[in-house]
Amino acid sequence: SGYKDTKGTETIKFLSLNEIANIPSDRTVTYARIVVDYRPQKTDPNRVRITVGGNLIDYPFELTTRTADLTTSKVMWNSVISTPGARYACADVKNFYLCTPLDRPEYMRMPINLIPQEFIDLYDLTPKVKNGYVYMEINKGMYGLPQSGILSNKLLKERLEKYGYSELPHTPGLFKHETRPVWFTLVVDDFGIKYIGRENAEHLLAALKDFYEVEIDWEGELYCGITLKWNYDGKYVDISMPNYVRKQLLRYRHSAPKRKQNCPFEPNAIHYGKRSDDLVPEEVSPELDKTGKKHIQQVVGSFLYYARAVDMTILHALSEIASNQAKPTERTLERVQQFLDYMHAHSDAVIRFRASDMILNVHSDASYLTASRGRSRAGGYFFLGSIPRDGHPIKLNGNVAITCAILKRVAASAAEAELGALFVNVQDAKVIRLILEELGHRQPPIPVHIDNTTCVGIVNNTIKRQKSRSMEKSYFWLLDQATQDLFKFIHQPGQENLGDYPTKAHNGAGHDHARPYYIHMPNSPTLLPRAMTPSARRGCAELLADPYHKKVPLPTVP
Repeated sequence: SGYKDTKGTETIKFLSLNEIANIPSDRTVTYARIVVDYRPQKTDPNRVRITVGGNLIDYPFELTTRTADLTTSKVMWNSVISTPGARYACADVKNFYLCTPLDRPEYMRMPINLIPQEFIDLYDLTPKVKNGYVYMEINKGMYGLPQSGILSNKLLKERLEKYGYSELPHTPGLFKHETRPVWFTLVVDDFGIKYIGRENAEHLLAALKDFYEVEIDWEGELYCGITLKWNYDGKYVDISMPNYVRKQLLRYRHSAPKRKQNCPFEPNAIHYGKRSDDLVPEEVSPELDKTGKKHIQQVVGSFLYYARAVDMTILHALSEIASNQAKPTERTLERVQQFLDYMHAHSDAVIRFRASDMILNVHSDASYLTASRGRSRAGGYFFLGSIPRDGHPIKLNGNVAITCAILKRVAASAAEAELGALFVNVQDAKVIRLILEELGHRQPPIPVHIDNTTCVGIVNNTIKRQKSRSMEKSYFWLLDQATQDLFKFIHQPGQENLGDYPTKAHNGAGHDHARPYYIHMPNSPTLLPRAMTPSARRGCAELLADPYHKKVPLPTVP
């Protein structure tokens, strides 16, 4: 039979009855699970794995593994399309965990009746059976072991360091060669490689092939479940997750609605005048049972990655539903049904990243008292472009990150809510700034667009602060960022602020109007018209006069 010719990995060892009696007392003998899956992108799509019941294993050492996050990958894709001569490839290491020796053995057992007779004969398992089980000593990494990730990651770093590759200090999962123009992001065993010159990418692959079996996709079309369509001549890349939504709708057996749903979450009624700041009353509805609660949590969990990756138009709806998932009601279930109806009509979102100057732009906004229990929402849109210039419209680009969150602290005014949202967004922007600079894209003071003049005056220290001194003190960290020239806070009218959209629910017409600005569609504009306020003109003039731009000439804006 063919299995007899298969090269073993020496991952496990079947134990004799005497060896079973000598299992250390500080180890828990866990169970084995057989997992069957179909992975069409793999060379062998039919996957059968024996995994370890890791929930029973008590590993006393560090388990946290540094891997690249979605924002790092998005910044990398922008960098590839914006760097002359750069290309992108994906690589996958086969049996990544199975190649890693453990720092201590673990143990598991498996019913003998689950093992085919030919394997029982091959390994002479019959005399090793105890109470219907065979026991195994695990000496190399296996799927399910809690320590597999960190041990495999450490070993990979040690091996690649000998070839000149090291992880950059401030960005988890981002690696660079010490001299060659090669960078890559690492998520478990998936490599997303930016390179200039194929021979440099081949150097990385040769280093990996010294220790692992490697599958390479030179087209760079699939990374962590996200499909990438590169157009190097046109200087753009489209990212999407085709068929993901359809699979989830089939999973929840949700049939298409009779009428097209263009609104993922029903907005609250609008009040004007004295009632404009009234709190939204809590809806009273019967609480769901455990089955209903689990359904709500599954829907939120299964769509959150999709929303962060490609379709930010559903983030507000998911956030509102998630805020009630601990104690969901029948009204929450109605919200979920409306959300799934919306996904039927908007199932294949695409984001387009265009070549740019790789300058981080941030649009920050807040909505006051729009969340439950008198709380406010923060919204932020992060994209890569150029320094905003007077008289020139902003070039639209796909998001590398989105803020859609409820502020932890209750704001006492709209200005404090705006300041709180700005605090959240600038904290995230500092992280993205580090990613960009470690990829070689030096950043000027990052332009942050805000539509509240009081908030801009506070952070730029241009207004006399009296009542604002009662605001949350940590928010005034923003003044330090402005003083250090790390950020430039600019006032922009609300209708031109891309951070406004995720702060509140909109009706169907509002979604139809705004969606082309955030999702790439046939009618998507490439420019955002700008009617700059005097303060915005002054802010941009100061940015353009910065010494950074005297050294690096600005590109011509058409």
